[in-house]
Amino acid sequence: MLRPLANRVYLALFSAQIVALLGTGLLTVALGLLAFDLAGDQAGAVLGTAYAIKMVAYVGIAPVAGAIVARLPRKAVLISADLIRAAMALFLPFIDAVWQIYVLIFVLQTASATFTPAFQATIPDILKDEKDYTQALSLSRLAYDLENLLSPALAGVLLLVISYNWLFMGTVFGFWASAVIVLFTAVPALGKPARVLPFRERLTRGSRIYLATPRLRGLLALNMGAAAAGAFVLVNTVVIVRAGYGASDGDVAYALAAFGGGSMLAALALPRLLEQMSERQVMIPASLFLATISLGVAGFLLLAGLPNWWAFLASWAVIGFFYSAVLTPSGRLLRNSAHAEDRPAIFAAQFALSHACWLVTYPLAGWLGGTLGMGWTMAILGAIALASTLVATRLWPREKSAEISHSHPDLPADHKHLKEHAAQGRVHAHVFVIDDEHRAWPTHG
Repeated sequence: MLRPLANRVYLALFSAQIVALLGTGLLTVALGLLAFDLAGDQAGAVLGTAYAIKMVAYVGIAPVAGAIVARLPRKAVLISADLIRAAMALFLPFIDAVWQIYVLIFVLQTASATFTPAFQATIPDILKDEKDYTQALSLSRLAYDLENLLSPALAGVLLLVISYNWLFMGTVFGFWASAVIVLFTAVPALGKPARVLPFRERLTRGSRIYLATPRLRGLLALNMGAAAAGAFVLVNTVVIVRAGYGASDGDVAYALAAFGGGSMLAALALPRLLEQMSERQVMIPASLFLATISLGVAGFLLLAGLPNWWAFLASWAVIGFFYSAVLTPSGRLLRNSAHAEDRPAIFAAQFALSHACWLVTYPLAGWLGGTLGMGWTMAILGAIALASTLVATRLWPREKSAEISHSHPDLPADHKHLKEHAAQGRVHAHVFVIDDEHRAWPTHG
């Protein structure tokens, strides 16, 4: 899995991702403590609103930002987004009203909604080999899981000697260090497009390609299933551990670490597994297992109450494993579903659409948990995960070959694309992606 790190450009960008993630993790801890200082017992409501604003920024801003910066130099876009995030974090220690949190979080997450899709779309241009790219996806998944494990621990150690306001300085440093690393890295430039697209087309191009591609429609359904199961764990673990088991804050960390540990195991196993199996053969069964296990745990909660502590941790680890198995290969699907010049747009579409799923499931998990209890909440979210999996199997048919036979009755005989495939004629086959010459997926061939 470490082979991609031999590429110096990827190593530099991966390092930038790590330091930025550590800064984000410190921000999460410090923001919770700031919210408690400002709102006391209403801190949960403040954080819930802040995270909802984060999701709204991700869903609404990513496609717009992607369209705006589509033709700007990648390095300038990445550095500017990092510097904006650092500037917003720098203001957070001086906040004295809840509304100021909301404003700064919106601006900060808007910058993240610009940075992340641009960053993700750059990696396939650095790692051309599919094996290397698959390993890089697993490394990225590991980085997110390690951030969830290490950042709270690092924050806890720092809080022994400094106040939480100084944690925001750690966030500033993380984003600043990321910008410096990118500055001194040879980030590959975007290729020149065949034509300059108007803003409106740049705005919708990513989602149009995404929703016209069967495998990506299936991916969207799988995103919803993973979000349903994941939201229950991330929103309600603290309630189950503290109120259900009467355990400590440290035990909450252990439960989330079990979920993250399962996710890391999947990330370690996936590169070799994806050498033998297609993405569909991995992701759809993983989603089915994820839904089935969620429904099984829900049934146990409804019929017998909480399992013993170790069984609970094991179930969280298993859910984390299949959650990661659903999400980690998605980058391969995106890379193989668009030309290089369209990848930033399609990664932005995935960023927005996947977070739209979380925008639904996060509040659903919290609201149902508070009104119906944990058993029924997990049953409903597990049912959503199962339904999403079944929808994905219909939307994403088995692909016999990447090359698909199709015709072009709408193109003139002297069109460049037809000339390229003159030997095959007007009906021909090649690796098929949605673009200007191929606006709809073939229903034959």
